[in-house]
Amino acid sequence: MGKRLFIMGAVVCLTLLAPYSHSQDSPDAANIRALELKLLDCYKHHEVEVFASVLDEDFVITFEDGSTYSKTGYLAYSTSASTHIDSVEIQEMRIRMHRDTAVVTGVYHEKGRDSQKAYDYHDRFTDVWMKESGKWRLIAAHYSVPSK
Repeated sequence: MGKRLFIMGAVVCLTLLAPYSHSQDSPDAANIRALELKLLDCYKHHEVEVFASVLDEDFVITFEDGSTYSKTGYLAYSTSASTHIDSVEIQEMRIRMHRDTAVVTGVYHEKGRDSQKAYDYHDRFTDVWMKESGKWRLIAAHYSVPSK
C-alpha cells in the first residue's frame, strides 16, 4: 500500500509541475531564443521599429550602475547616434519556461565605440518575457557586472 501511495503521489506531483516545463527545446523556448537573437541584431543595427515591437509598454530595464529606463527611454538610449557597436553576443543562454512567462539568463558581451571612446562590456543578464494574446513581449531586463 505504501509503495502504491508513493507512486500515485509522484504522478500527481509530475502532473502539477508539467505546466512549468523547463525544457529549452519547447516551441516557446525556441521562439524566445530566436527573439533574443533578433533583438541583438536589431540593437546592433539601430533598428528601432523591430526593437520596439517586442518591448511591452510597461517594459523596464536596470543597468549595472542601477539606472533604470522605461520603454521610451531605453529605445532612445539604444539608438544613440554616437554609439557604434562592433560586436554583441550572448553566451550560456538558458531559458526557463513557466506557462506564459519565460526567464532568460546568460552572459552578455558588447564591444564598440561611444563618442569615439572604445568600450568592452561583459555582463550577466536576466530577461523576462510574457506571452499575451499569443505574442511574446519583453517585460523586464536586468544587467549586472559579474564579480571575479
